[in-house]
This record gives sequence, structure tokens and C-alpha cells, in this order.
Amino acid sequence: MFSVGDKVAHPMHGAGVIDEIVRETVAGSTQDYYVFHMPVGGLVLKIPTASSEMVGLRGIWEAAQSLQLLRELPLLKAESFHGSWNQRNRDTMEKLKSGDLYQVAQVIKNLMQRDNDKGLSTGERKMLRTAKQILITEMVLSIGEDYRQIEERVNLSISGGT
Repeated sequence: MFSVGDKVAHPMHGAGVIDEIVRETVAGSTQDYYVFHMPVGGLVLKIPTASSEMVGLRGIWEAAQSLQLLRELPLLKAESFHGSWNQRNRDTMEKLKSGDLYQVAQVIKNLMQRDNDKGLSTGERKMLRTAKQILITEMVLSIGEDYRQIEERVNLSISGGT
């Protein structure tokens, strides 16, 4: 269970800080919710505490883990895209939903490579933005640097490793 002030990561929205834990009644059912805000974009999420593990809510990485991933980004190899757009989309979404920042970084690498090679569809461009937000917001809270600084480091590391 998390507490107010804990830094947490949601697999599809990125990282934020728990502002409060509230009890609300929705459709006749009363339950507790984590209320947390995302430092970028101002998104506020409410996640039922009872299903937070199922949703994939977890504590953020330690700074050392995030810095290690930044060092390893140039070593990631872009994966070849096979199959239809639907299959690529499913594979990409599966990686994003995993909550594993290495998988998220792989999505970014793959999509940036595809953008360089063939360009991205509107849906793929949105996925790239989402993947970057997931990775960067967690690193911002983990490392303590500004969003733009982390974004620049990620972009440089990923494009430098292609």
C-alpha cells in the first residue's frame, strides 16, 4: 500500500506523486482511491487502492536504476517491425502496459527508427509521445532533473545509438 507523498508510476500515464487517499462512493460501492497528479500536463488520476496492483501501479525506480537505463539507451537495437499495423500496435501496447521502463525505451527506439525509415502514422506518433511521457516522467521524479533536460538526454541517447 502506498502513502501520501509516495512517488508512483502508472504503466500507461507515467509517474506522479500521491496527493491524498480518499474514500468515495460510486454506484453504491464505497472504496478508497489513490489520488495522484502527474508533474507534466497536470493530469490527476484516481486509482482504487484495492485494484492498484492489478492496474500496474508501482513505486518509481531509484535514481541509480534510471541513470543506468540512460547509459544503456544507446545500446538498444531497434527491432524490425513485422506484420500489419494492428499487430505492431498490439505488440507496442503490450510493451507499454508492462510497466517495464526497458520495454518502454524499446518502444521509443523502435518508433524513432521507423519514423526515420518510413515515417509514422498518426497513431504511431501518439504512441511515441505516450511512451516518451511514461519514461521521462518517471526519470524526472527519480533523478530529480527538469523534464526538458531528461527529454534531451533520452532523445540524444536513443538517436545516438541508432
